[in-house]
Amino acid sequence: MKKKRYEGELKNLPGFEIYLNINHLKQGEYKLKIINNNKVVKSINFKKNN
Repeated sequence: MKKKRYEGELKNLPGFEIYLNINHLKQGEYKLKIINNNKVVKSINFKKNN
């Protein structure tokens, strides 16, 4: 089964904080990658439980 990949862009944020709401994600393990200039600067693994 091919993994789904979701991408998006944020335009001119008013502050320096970004919130990621995971309420609608299914249970499982996820990897969040933060990219700057096409390079991964931070990779975060997290688990969504019920």
